[in-house]
Amino acid sequence: MNLVIVEDDINMRKSLEIALSEYDEFNIKSYKSATEALKKLDDSTDLIITDINMPGIDGLEFVKTCDNKYDFIIITGNATLNRAIEAVRLGVKDFLTKPFDINTLVEAIKRAKIIREKTSDKKIAKKKEKNNSDFFASSPKLEEVLNLSSKAAKTDASVMFFGESGVGKELFSQFIHKNSKRANKPFVAINMAAIPANLIESELFGFEKGAFTDANATKIGLFEIANEGTLFLDEIGEMPYEIQAKLLRALQEKEITRLGSTKNIKINVRIISATNANLDDKIQNGNFRRDLYYRLNTLPINIPPLRERKEEILDISKRVLDDTCKEYEFENKELSKEAQKTLLEYDFPGNVRELISIIQRACILSEGKEITSKDLFLEARTVKKSVKNLEKELLLEALENTNFNIEEAAKILGLAKDIFEEKMKKYNIKG
Repeated sequence: MNLVIVEDDINMRKSLEIALSEYDEFNIKSYKSATEALKKLDDSTDLIITDINMPGIDGLEFVKTCDNKYDFIIITGNATLNRAIEAVRLGVKDFLTKPFDINTLVEAIKRAKIIREKTSDKKIAKKKEKNNSDFFASSPKLEEVLNLSSKAAKTDASVMFFGESGVGKELFSQFIHKNSKRANKPFVAINMAAIPANLIESELFGFEKGAFTDANATKIGLFEIANEGTLFLDEIGEMPYEIQAKLLRALQEKEITRLGSTKNIKINVRIISATNANLDDKIQNGNFRRDLYYRLNTLPINIPPLRERKEEILDISKRVLDDTCKEYEFENKELSKEAQKTLLEYDFPGNVRELISIIQRACILSEGKEITSKDLFLEARTVKKSVKNLEKELLLEALENTNFNIEEAAKILGLAKDIFEEKMKKYNIKG
């Protein structure tokens, strides 16, 4: 069994090496940091034993970065309930508190081995099944996207995906990574819209201890974590303008500098980005750098919305329905003719992500083997959409009748001017 020990305390690391080397069944490699280990790990690794509190990438970040490729046992001298819960959620096989008897560790390793052997066949089958069902290329438009992504995977060029939320931009990004020469290295994703603007720089580039208030330890940024792999920048249009220059420099010079440091760190990262915004408009408005856009947009790929690929809807629905039944050990279920018709008539503003959610919920909540139109709960969504459309039409009509005088238009609808302006912003109505 091939074991990897990752421990920054040299005494602890050597003690574990010596103790475990007494067992002939174990082949052992050890590293002082997760950063060092990530450069050396390969498919032969069976189990990683790692400390949780380490400088740079800590134990939990290490587990996340490996993305279920390896089994883990975490050891720590400073256990908390929250960290133990998080470790279990991430799939860690055991969580041991220092000091522990070496026999306790060996038993944990053997338990992990037994579980691994029992589930390996299932994992292989599941992985094979997942790879086959990642893409539902049953339409010419999606086949074209898959074809372009396959070509992109053979290169190291920057790719930018365009498309509405929920069309599968991150899924195609993972496809490119898995089919590239970087497949065995990290795939790291960050959503610009989900992180406060003041934290994006430290997330991407990291910081040194003492760089600012509350910087109690050095933090490794995502560029370093993704080194030799792929960094996926989702919702790139939401990146603060002041950070864009630093990103451009990192791409041009292939090096980054942590906050609070003067040392340049060389990086080798493939960038894939995605946006649902009109970047041309953002460039014209001075909110996005033209030079960064050209750097990121070497290979542009547009993913059309699901309403333009309606021939995929029933195929996707069937696969999601089958997968959900297997996951929850339900009897096989199927969509009624009426339910199929309802799905085909719906516009899916949330695209594939919304369709998957609708089918999973219907599968779980429906009674019997047949899913009806009522089980889909699409009537309420359609009414909500109609109300939104009506509200937008009323705003536009009031503006047109007052020659786009916002104050007068607000009076016509009985709204305060600031409320009226908020609704204009909501529907992207220009004054």
